[in-house]
Amino acid sequence: MTVFIESECEEGFDFDYEKVANDVINTAIDHLSFPFEAELSVTLTDDDGIHAINKEFRNIDSPTDVLSFPMIEYSTPGDFSDIENNDDLFNPESGEVILGDIVLNVPRIYKQAEEYGHSVLREYAFLIAHSMLHLFGFDHMTEAEAAVMEQKQREILDILNISRN
Repeated sequence: MTVFIESECEEGFDFDYEKVANDVINTAIDHLSFPFEAELSVTLTDDDGIHAINKEFRNIDSPTDVLSFPMIEYSTPGDFSDIENNDDLFNPESGEVILGDIVLNVPRIYKQAEEYGHSVLREYAFLIAHSMLHLFGFDHMTEAEAAVMEQKQREILDILNISRN
């Protein structure tokens, strides 16, 4: 697995954010039984950075906490059976499936951790787990979809023993 992590903001974390990102990503891959080696990028930015990306790619003129840009379109969330039939999804140099990109708003992570009464580490891990599910085709546009995502997010964080307290 290859995870490219880039920080574009001055604010950082008091934990090994690269290790946590890799742990959450690997756990999501294992938990959903993704059958290929994977490649993705994680960008850490601030309100201005994510605002610009949100406006450019989603036509939403405001900052947000996280953005996910999946490279794969799934007919069914978490169904990986069609991937091997599409060479365009594989990096020709590494042979890894390119899952997509995750963009995290670091100041928003701190703010939401305080608002929700849990650690910054938990909020960071939660948003990565949430984004990984988007990269696997899951969404939360309906109550039923949201319930599935919430359950899978909880399972991923439970495996890692990352709780709200």
